[in-house]
Amino acid sequence: MTPSKDISRLIAIMARLRTPVTGCPWDLEQTFATIAPYTIEEAYEVADAIAKGDMQDLCDELGDLLLQVVYHARLAEEQNAFAFADVVEAITKKLIRRHPHVFADADGNIAPAGVKSAWDRIKAEEKAERAARHPAAALASSSLLSKVKAGLPALTRAMQLQQAAASVGFDWNDPRAVLAKIREEADEIEAALDRGDKTEIAAETGDLMFALVNLARHVGADPDQALRGTNAKFERRFAFIERALAARGRALREASLEEMDALWNAAKLGEKA
Repeated sequence: MTPSKDISRLIAIMARLRTPVTGCPWDLEQTFATIAPYTIEEAYEVADAIAKGDMQDLCDELGDLLLQVVYHARLAEEQNAFAFADVVEAITKKLIRRHPHVFADADGNIAPAGVKSAWDRIKAEEKAERAARHPAAALASSSLLSKVKAGLPALTRAMQLQQAAASVGFDWNDPRAVLAKIREEADEIEAALDRGDKTEIAAETGDLMFALVNLARHVGADPDQALRGTNAKFERRFAFIERALAARGRALREASLEEMDALWNAAKLGEKA
């Protein structure tokens, strides 16, 4: 089988991999649950390629992400639930329905000023349709916070939970009040450390992280992007330590914490300069 730009070739390859006996043993073992973490990971890889501005890498990563869609669709097809074509039809139907200002509906085109109201109306209609199909699930999702998807990355979900609560006034008015909450949570971690309770320490650490997300929201920073920036900064400064030690003919394991800390501070000063 040869590569192709036709999506049908990718679908055929996936089917071949999932064919009993002659397919790939690893692929045959997979389920929706075991593949889901890879789907999330590939989405992050796409975001990383965008952050780096690497178009070739982005092309490759988008292919990996597309494979995840094809994989899930194949699993569903084997259960006679739906196939890849149904996924395509569902999203095209949704896009057309949600953009009547581009794809004129029975009412014709609408002015740009009416786009937002039309979007909200259409989403409400779709929600009502889903509720009619699944009344039990609709009853369980009556909470204001239920609209926040459970499968989101923790930082993003914390942000959206807070935004939902803030929409009804459950929020601080001043970022300094959030900062005070962060100090309070840090004190609670210290108390938990004194008690040596690992479960409590983990719970209090989660509370601190939630408060930090809240601060990011109040100052207009995206917590995920902020953390990505800090990760990059950590990598950059740690690489400086590695290079400096290598120039001295020394390995990382041979250096003391004090020596590495001094090099870290030197890296900080160099960046400021």
